Amino acid sequence: MDFLLDSFDTVDLIVLILFGSQTGTAEELAGRLAKDLVRYGKKALVMDPEEVDPEDFERIIEIKNPLLILCVATYGEGDPTDNAQQIYEHLQNAEPDFAGLRYAVFGLGNKTYEHYNAVGKFFDQRLEELGAERVFDIGLGDDDANLEEDFMRWREAFLPALAQSFGWEISNDGGLERQYRLEIIEEPTSNVFTGEYGRIGAYERQRPPFDQKNPYLSKIVDHKELHTSASERSCRHIEFNIEGSRIRYEAGDHLAVFPTNDSELVEKLGKLLDANLETVFKLINTDEESSKRHPFPCPCSFKTALTHYVDICAPLKSHVLKALVEYTSDEAQKEKLNLLSTASEDGLREYAQFIGKERRSIINILEHFNTCKPPIDYLLELLPRLQARYYSISSSPKVDPNIVSITAVITKYTIGDRLIKGVCTHYLSQLKTNDTTPIFVRKSTMRLPHRPNYPVIMIGPGTGFAPFRGFLQERSWQKSQGKEIGPIVLFYGCRHPEHDYIYQEEILKYKDEGVITDLGLAFSRYQDTKVYVQHLIWDKRERLWDLIQNNANIYVCGDARNMARDVQNTFLKVFQQIGGMEVEASQKFFKDLERQRRYQADVWS
Repeated sequence: MDFLLDSFDTVDLIVLILFGSQTGTAEELAGRLAKDLVRYGKKALVMDPEEVDPEDFERIIEIKNPLLILCVATYGEGDPTDNAQQIYEHLQNAEPDFAGLRYAVFGLGNKTYEHYNAVGKFFDQRLEELGAERVFDIGLGDDDANLEEDFMRWREAFLPALAQSFGWEISNDGGLERQYRLEIIEEPTSNVFTGEYGRIGAYERQRPPFDQKNPYLSKIVDHKELHTSASERSCRHIEFNIEGSRIRYEAGDHLAVFPTNDSELVEKLGKLLDANLETVFKLINTDEESSKRHPFPCPCSFKTALTHYVDICAPLKSHVLKALVEYTSDEAQKEKLNLLSTASEDGLREYAQFIGKERRSIINILEHFNTCKPPIDYLLELLPRLQARYYSISSSPKVDPNIVSITAVITKYTIGDRLIKGVCTHYLSQLKTNDTTPIFVRKSTMRLPHRPNYPVIMIGPGTGFAPFRGFLQERSWQKSQGKEIGPIVLFYGCRHPEHDYIYQEEILKYKDEGVITDLGLAFSRYQDTKVYVQHLIWDKRERLWDLIQNNANIYVCGDARNMARDVQNTFLKVFQQIGGMEVEASQKFFKDLERQRRYQADVWS
């Protein structure tokens, strides 16, 4: 924080924007807010809270008229993102005096999760408790609905309120200034990034530890289809070799995979932009005081940037649409782009349908608005970073510490005449045995009980079974070592036993060996009446209640929107009707199980 104090001691107001980001969205929103403030002639410093010592953070009040803006995502079961963890814990435990600090918070969450936007709400409340003054109501973005719309609405009200509060005047062209300047490398040397994230040549000379900034280039040792030929979908089992990498993992952890964009889409975008994709370049931050010199690893070729570093498939954000207006020659097309990028009711409604629901990417937009020809370097500045995707690990290191596996359904669907493919699952589907891909392991809180004899109840339809495959491998190994293992109840669901019953042979083998003591199979499209895992839970309610009374741990993995909620409601019903609890008591009992880590969920929407 010293450099902050030194740099801004003569400035009337400093704006510090901190982002808590797991997938890059909160970081992107923080950057957009910083650009917005340029329109008011204000310079904002965007920082990763991981780079700020929590005790130094308290010294922000030593700056004259400090304004703090937080863009923070909620991850997992109401947890802060990895990069916001230490500052979150510090504010939980310390009692700094923030009198004189003014602040605002925008939270990123998902309403299908129980602890919706818990981290944003924590910072908003805690800063006020510590004496800071809230200058605008917290914004709550819902990724299950339309996060972009939520941000646009909040930002549309937030910026004028700030301007009024601080007496700022807007400069209409200020926000159009470029953040980075282009430098073409006429005679590139070997010192050029080709897809690495931390340092040039990182994949030729790999050095642990491996993480998001330094992933491990792992070789695929097994890649097979799990669905039968009768299925209309595809689900892959993929094993990665981590021998010699010093990567350690436990059953229940997540594997991050760095995808690349489809080469056909990269070439198509290059043609739409009339760009020579082999050109080697740098984008250099025009703010020399910024700690972020480049938006992604530079120097590299335009092809490398579009392949490895920017997201060219995501629905386009409103600020990008706004920037494209200037490079569009047709007046009707300009008018439509302006509407799509405006936070009016008509604009938001049109954006939600045309961009959000119909999932139009930068390629779709440039095809539709065919007189729009932005410079490729400006587009690379505007587009979000291509992020790693996380998968529940479906193996246990007890079986083989050198192998880590994932289980992934290939995402593919059509909207009108357009085929939409999941970026990472399409990338994975194209890989073959002996191909390599960058990965790293992210620790999870989902763990088996320390005592092998404690009962375990697992609910995992479809690929929700993935972490439980690792759990079963672990319990089977413990049994082979002569340890007493407790009862294991597995509720597994899929559409049809002859189509998508993944790992069927393994599951039945564990049942025959007595590792799985109770197996419930729910097939939703096999019989006249649809059967789901929550129905089987209710059928086994007496047995489950007995196990819960004997220290059973409950695990739920899969769809957050419907399955996880239905499962939770079924357990509450069990507590009430079999456990004899009133509604309020059953809810408290459920919360106690969560607090004790005896009810754990790894869910996604």
